[in-house]
Amino acid sequence: MFSRAIVRAPSTSIAQGLTSANLGSVDYARACKQHQNYVDTLKQLGLEVIELPAINTFADAVFVEDVALVTPDFAVLTLPGAPTRQGEVEHMRPTIESIFDVVEYISAPGTLEAGDVMLADKHFYIGLSDRTNQAGADQLIEIVSRYGYSGSVVDMSEMLHLKTGVNFLDDNRYLVTGEFVDHPAFSEFDCIEVAQDEAYAANSLYINGTVLVPAGYTKTLKQIQALGYTTIEVDTSEFRKIDGGLSCLSLRF
Repeated sequence: MFSRAIVRAPSTSIAQGLTSANLGSVDYARACKQHQNYVDTLKQLGLEVIELPAINTFADAVFVEDVALVTPDFAVLTLPGAPTRQGEVEHMRPTIESIFDVVEYISAPGTLEAGDVMLADKHFYIGLSDRTNQAGADQLIEIVSRYGYSGSVVDMSEMLHLKTGVNFLDDNRYLVTGEFVDHPAFSEFDCIEVAQDEAYAANSLYINGTVLVPAGYTKTLKQIQALGYTTIEVDTSEFRKIDGGLSCLSLRF
């Protein structure tokens, strides 16, 4: 069960965020409205939300998930593979170190963005992407093993982050799309395939029995509802323009 979340307000520079989406420029005012709705939804689900101020020198800083990994037992400050995002870690450090008694760190030559890290029960899946390398994954596996968790790497070649295309719900259920359909790392589990034309909705977010689903992806919404989950649609269309989704916008613990 999650009880708290950390978010950061969108920056005025958000339109300069890293992207390959080709979906047009981000509307800052609309992004702020969508972000506030996201925060309100977390609060509706009973989470205490720690709201950090925007950092206008870092266009992608709203995507707090990439710069830290949080669990009930420890936190890890990462080292993003995107050079323009590495400075975000120092801005997140005071908050993480004030909340968590145990904080670990990823160091060079390792790189790791926590959008590539998916926790399922007590096991971490770590995607090897353009942003997360083997050295970073090895460091994380060594760290988590000290706290009773396990970890393994997932080979990938197409998507930005692991959680772009695969996300854990609960009870051995995973949403998968694209290169993660029939991926050997998840062959033993109950995988719900998200249609390619709704691939963005694979990044749905399970919180305490409710699944947040990006607004507008009706096939995926119905698939999740058919499994018995309560769902809430959340509009993240402005964040999609800079390759961001529901999980990217918060750290949950």
